[in-house]
Amino acid sequence: MVELHELLEIIMIVSFGASWPMNVMKSYKARTAKGKSLGFLCLIEFGYVAGIASKLMNDAYMASFASKWYVLFFYVLNFIMVGTDLVLYFRNKKLDAIAAGK
Repeated sequence: MVELHELLEIIMIVSFGASWPMNVMKSYKARTAKGKSLGFLCLIEFGYVAGIASKLMNDAYMASFASKWYVLFFYVLNFIMVGTDLVLYFRNKKLDAIAAGK
């Protein structure tokens, strides 16, 4: 059974995660890094690394991993989404430089 604190964490991570696919699509279509912050993306990515590490280092969580794997799954999924946005940031930065050179 999911405890209230776990449910609240799931709601938080799913809420954050729901916005990343839209953000990645916007970055892909925009083809520009204007309006994006590399520092912000790196800070969010670092936060997800810390969240993943905290789960992996939590003995109580790891003891119940078979029934609570989904929490870590969403952390990893969000980490991948932010990583994708980071890759697009650098692609778009390069496209901005090419456009500025023309």
